[in-house]
Amino acid sequence: MAETSRPLAIITGASSGIGLQIAKLAVAAGYDLVIAADEPEINDAASELEAGGAVVRAIQADLATIEGVDQLYDAARELARPVEILIANAGRGLGHAFLEQDFDEAKRVVDTNIVGTIYLVQKIGRDMRAANKGRILLTGSIAGFMPGSFQAVYNGTKAFVNSFAFALRNELKDTDVTVTCLMPGATDTRFFERADMLDTTVGQQEKDDPADVAKTGWDAMMRGDGDIVSGLKNKLQSAVANITPAGMLAEQHRKMAEPGSADS
Repeated sequence: MAETSRPLAIITGASSGIGLQIAKLAVAAGYDLVIAADEPEINDAASELEAGGAVVRAIQADLATIEGVDQLYDAARELARPVEILIANAGRGLGHAFLEQDFDEAKRVVDTNIVGTIYLVQKIGRDMRAANKGRILLTGSIAGFMPGSFQAVYNGTKAFVNSFAFALRNELKDTDVTVTCLMPGATDTRFFERADMLDTTVGQQEKDDPADVAKTGWDAMMRGDGDIVSGLKNKLQSAVANITPAGMLAEQHRKMAEPGSADS
């Protein structure tokens, strides 16, 4: 990578969807990138982003593992530049009833959404705290506000991410490191295909544009906001969820996420 004075950002889950759209915003804002995902399409994303004038290093790594996160962190360290922005966006979903799920797949959701995420945030966050400079954006979800029948593990992980982001932000309140949690609703990405949820109501309903969601999260991070729910409909849904009994929320989620619900 050539010598440059451009600031550096790390973006995970950047091969498509919200992560790729945030990466485009970072390039437009003058950042060079280290982008990561667990699929070869991350290299295609790098080529697309480089066309915008940025120097982009693509890392294909399994961010559900400690080894994969270390691979990403070491690649960023080799550039000998501080990471000024961390977008911890990598995530994985899984539909169907919990007792019917393959446990290895359920564990992978936890390892991707929680274990790999907090390990990366701790490593980069320590560097940012030492420099007293940096911005962290975590992709949570409005799913974290409701018990996720037929998506139970995923919603539970997003409840963790939402809570973790607020806690870390408070711990860093006396520094110049900010933490922002982006909480989107259903977004038009490959998420529902990968989670085997295309036959569900939520899988087939109209979804938010990932470019709009990315812009909402990017702007909130740059302002230093603590959290942002993208989209008016999602803002209303999250507000209602905060005052609705958990049992009712679980039943509502069942109607959206139960396999075959799109046909009923």
